[in-house]
Amino acid sequence: MALLRRCFAVLLLLAGLVPAARAQAPLYFPPRSFAQPWDTIAPAQLGWNQVALDSALAYVERTNARSFIVLHRGRIAVERYFDGHTRDSVWMWASASKTLTAFLVGIAQQEGLLSIDDTTSRFLGTGWTSLPPAQERLITIRHQLTMTTGLNDTLAPTPQVPDPDNCLAPACLQYLAPAGTRWAYHNAPYKLVQNVVAAASGQSWQQFTQTRVKTAIGMGGGWFDTYISRTRDMARFGLLLLARGTWNGTPLLTDTAYFGQMTRPSQTFNRAYGYLTWLNGQSSYMHRPDSSCFRGPWPPTPPPTSTPRSAKTIRKSTSCRVSGWWWCGRAKPPPGVCSARRASTMSCGFG
Repeated sequence: MALLRRCFAVLLLLAGLVPAARAQAPLYFPPRSFAQPWDTIAPAQLGWNQVALDSALAYVERTNARSFIVLHRGRIAVERYFDGHTRDSVWMWASASKTLTAFLVGIAQQEGLLSIDDTTSRFLGTGWTSLPPAQERLITIRHQLTMTTGLNDTLAPTPQVPDPDNCLAPACLQYLAPAGTRWAYHNAPYKLVQNVVAAASGQSWQQFTQTRVKTAIGMGGGWFDTYISRTRDMARFGLLLLARGTWNGTPLLTDTAYFGQMTRPSQTFNRAYGYLTWLNGQSSYMHRPDSSCFRGPWPPTPPPTSTPRSAKTIRKSTSCRVSGWWWCGRAKPPPGVCSARRASTMSCGFG
């Protein structure tokens, strides 16, 4: 449970919380200014199960989350803060930042600044890894988005490099397999895709985020290794994803093909992973730290229409027809999942 203490925001619709589906209301988008009020709607108006809601809130508080927010079609239905956290407090997105990164890469491709099939070396130059140039040139931006660079994610910590998973130095980026032949959840290649966009655009990663997303949707916060913001800022991004890249009639990511690819299986090894984005409802999933393979969707309990977007401490999805989902979970599958679902000697491809 200690890891749950890091959880920042949860934006979700609980199974059993709502009555049978009814006609969808148009999405509401809050004003871009944080000072202006964000429309709310009471759970009772929606016919939600108050007992289930109270149970959910008790669980969130018991598991040491910092905040909990539920949007219904864009309006705030529930908003709670815990352990001294307030509406104005900031906290890290952790690996939910990956989906924001993938979204921004899509915008960069849309603008013609890059193609995800470009080699990473085109933007970072030769020698960004310790691989021979011929091997290094095989790694593309697509490989970075899909966690298939083939770079070694199993390096042991040393006094000089206590966290090799996040080390961006060439000495830490070592060959393990040919690019595109292996899936592994590896932070360093993901972080370097941000450097690729910065080089392609001529702007810092912070500036690129500001000019392409933050200003358009009124999202505060900024990059400090991970993205850090207030809970409502995170909810804004969830709403943007629910609207498939359009904010209040203004399209930010117009490349619908890319958005679709981002939210569908991106490679054959781990069907539960798109572009830096976790996907639910798949036949199998792989999981860190050892890329073990498990039958069934991840996470195993949400409705099949949801699509988790990120791993580690925060899992999110936005394809539910009624509202967005943000899952706050652990770094490993829940107890029982490993023993019940583990595959002994096969890759993730149960059909």
